[in-house]
Amino acid sequence: MPNKKAAIKSLRQDKTKHDRNRSVQTELRTISKKARALITEGNKNDADAALKNLESKLSRAAKNNIIKKKNASRRISRMRSQWAKIGSKA
Repeated sequence: MPNKKAAIKSLRQDKTKHDRNRSVQTELRTISKKARALITEGNKNDADAALKNLESKLSRAAKNNIIKKKNASRRISRMRSQWAKIGSKA
């Protein structure tokens, strides 16, 4: 347990940030799963809407340093390339 006042405050802030970051990461996982499910179903219009939402959330998370910028970029790129293959499967 910290002894100094500043260390106590820092611990309190870290817990708040950890909880906030965790909720964002959970939300990102949920949105990714939904988008991936729509892509595997082959529903291009709904998948496009889900991908736009996912891109927005990933970019915002990267901007706030919850995930790394290149991680967000890579995930967006991979999902978009999967989305582009929907029409060519049939």
